Amino acid sequence: MYADLCATFDLIAATTKRLEITSLLATFLHTVITAHPADLLSAVYLCINRLCPEYEGLELGIGESILMKAIGEATGRTLQKIKADMAEVGDLGEVAMASRGSQKTMFQPKPLEVGKVFKVLKEIATISGGSSQKVKVDKIKGLMVSCRGNEAKYLVRSLEGKLRIGLAERTVLVSLSHAFFRARTSTSRKPTDDALKRAEDIVKGVYMELPSYDQIVPALLEYPIDELPNRCHLTPGIPLKPMLAHPTKAISEVLDRFEGKLFTCEYKYDGERAQMHLLDDGKRCIFSRNSENLSAKYPDVLARLDKMCAEDTKSFVLDCEAVAWDTEKQCILPFQVLSTRKRKDVKEENITVQVCIFAFDLLYLNGESLLRHTLQDRRALLHAHFVPVPGQFAFAKSMESNNLDDIQVFLDESIQGNCEGLMVKTLVDESSYEPSRRSRNWLKVKKDYLDGVGDSLDLVVIGGYIGKGKRTGVYGGYLLACYDPEAEEYQAICKIGTGFSEEALTTLAESLKPHLIDQPKSYYRLGDAKADVWFDAVQVWEVKTADLSISPVYQAAVGLVDSSKGISLRFPRFIRVRDDKSPEDATTGEQVADMYNRQQINSAAGGGGGGDDDE
Repeated sequence: MYADLCATFDLIAATTKRLEITSLLATFLHTVITAHPADLLSAVYLCINRLCPEYEGLELGIGESILMKAIGEATGRTLQKIKADMAEVGDLGEVAMASRGSQKTMFQPKPLEVGKVFKVLKEIATISGGSSQKVKVDKIKGLMVSCRGNEAKYLVRSLEGKLRIGLAERTVLVSLSHAFFRARTSTSRKPTDDALKRAEDIVKGVYMELPSYDQIVPALLEYPIDELPNRCHLTPGIPLKPMLAHPTKAISEVLDRFEGKLFTCEYKYDGERAQMHLLDDGKRCIFSRNSENLSAKYPDVLARLDKMCAEDTKSFVLDCEAVAWDTEKQCILPFQVLSTRKRKDVKEENITVQVCIFAFDLLYLNGESLLRHTLQDRRALLHAHFVPVPGQFAFAKSMESNNLDDIQVFLDESIQGNCEGLMVKTLVDESSYEPSRRSRNWLKVKKDYLDGVGDSLDLVVIGGYIGKGKRTGVYGGYLLACYDPEAEEYQAICKIGTGFSEEALTTLAESLKPHLIDQPKSYYRLGDAKADVWFDAVQVWEVKTADLSISPVYQAAVGLVDSSKGISLRFPRFIRVRDDKSPEDATTGEQVADMYNRQQINSAAGGGGGGDDDE
């Protein structure tokens, strides 16, 4: 029943303890598995507040005005009263619950079921046309009149796209694995931590390779957990989570890390991560690092696939970088140029920003996954099955040497060629492709790390400060946070007020307006940090800093370097909005601590810098 799911949401909202949240959700999902398995997929999607896999891009798109109208019509209250309550309470879900609770009903409606709620939400998302608003309102009303207790609150929050209970997808995956482990284990004994951890690793590992609950949930219902990797694996048309790299400050660090191992250096291109897919039936698509379908943004790239494939290349998944390209000078252009390219409804004849694709890894070829192959083998297959096309498709420029001077020359050449620096990767030992993992077998050396310009971090905006003087009417500064995936919390790291143009200040204030909240979330770890206004954690910014320091005020990486103090940024400067990153992709507390520790080591040795970015 939907009431059981909502009761679980209330219990989760009442705690910030990750293990308790996992246990609560696992218990609910276990009940669904044993009593209502047909509703499991719907329940999982309602928990992560999504209607389908990310790459399908289906969203509800329900505005506040439509929701208020539906609440008013379903409960017999005027729009004026609904708006007044919203101004006072600040949570439309709470308003809906109070409105429904005060409504007298002659007949008790039939209880809502999880499957029905999800089905109607999906129908609402697909409604379009001239009378779509009325049809949406009618469908919302149909659900609203059947709501009891707290159901109206979570129904409206699902429609808004914000559950507001601190439940991250990572926890849903872990809870799902625990629920299935319990359902498949016929013993009264408490499962061991090792057994549960193995189940977690299997489910999370499969999801990173095949991020589709549409595939994973039915497979789990039919087969044992141990069988899941054989049933669900990398499939063209479904974007896997990309492998990521660790930052390093000096070429000498690379040589220390890879001592005795064969490794390769590649140019690190300043563009947009692009995962290119060709299916057996000829369908072709491109995805971002965030699993967003970019096919509509790059129709010109998809049109040239035939030219870049060898004759025997029938299906593939390529890991690439899409880079802005100057067709006259035949050179790479800065990322800022690429960012001006339209994202939707792009027509080839109207394209002004040309793109060259630089391929650096081959993950799937002609029906076979290559993830477990060595990088040396994957690269050999890449070069054998694809053909460079000048100005359109090329292989990432690479070299193999363990000589420090050779690598330094190659780094200098990459920077002169408008690249960010180098990617250094093991070629044979421990060189399999690890989806979603930030592996130390991939290191990045960026020019900023070496020039002492400062660390680059991707941070989440959680608060703002009212502007004064020239900044009256916009925010004069912002409170930023890093992300701790273990505690599933955002940890305040700094206040930022520099690097903004006047135009950017206006644009950012407008873009954050829909995400204002009346108080900080329970999963914001603030310490003594304060702000004038608070935002939902939705926007990620790239930020550079002079250095990092121990702070009694901020909570970033608290406990990792100092037992009670966190780490803050000194002289942070705004660089750009990272539209390609979700808040959970932000720089982690562990990475912040690592940057701080490496800064201390390099300061003692006369070094400087450090950072983290998109690859």
